[in-house]
Amino acid sequence: MKITEKLICLFCFLIITAACAIAVPAQSKPDEKKPTAGNPTLAVEESLYMWKRAKKWTLEYVDAVPENAVNFKPTPEVRSFAEQMLHLAFWNYGICEPLASKPSPYGTKQETIEKRDDLKNKAALRKFVEGSYDYVLAAINNLDDAKLAEQVSFFGRKATRQLVLTIALDHQTHHRGQTTLYLRMKGVTPPPEPQS
Repeated sequence: MKITEKLICLFCFLIITAACAIAVPAQSKPDEKKPTAGNPTLAVEESLYMWKRAKKWTLEYVDAVPENAVNFKPTPEVRSFAEQMLHLAFWNYGICEPLASKPSPYGTKQETIEKRDDLKNKAALRKFVEGSYDYVLAAINNLDDAKLAEQVSFFGRKATRQLVLTIALDHQTHHRGQTTLYLRMKGVTPPPEPQS
């Protein structure tokens, strides 16, 4: 056998060995805890990490906005800063409702939240936004990796709980990102990305 053929055979052997190692699930040790809601597994821990980080960053945005800019709109036809945050928070509740052990306390009509003047001051806005993240985090804390992989009814179709969390995370990121311009237009440097 030529050296080139030997190298190819060795390469193929290594690939097959690696593929087998990936394909065969690792056996759990008898003393290892099984995943439960009280013993979060990797996907749950990662979800908790991402949502805690998102909560921290969004609240830093709310803290950064001047009180007199809470209801600022760059143009008349768009949401104000407060309405962006109320929309974000309303859908934290709404999108993640299939994951939670209790329904969203705010129903299905976001317009009623966005129009509430009592939520359009900085303190009330912060409390409402914070509550929406706490709702999501409580829902995640009641899951394990198996439950994350289960399908739930989601706006008339089926989706895994993990996908629902991903859609919700994407949605809140989008609306927080929009308010970056609102802060800049009011001379405020947006809070930097959290490092942990």
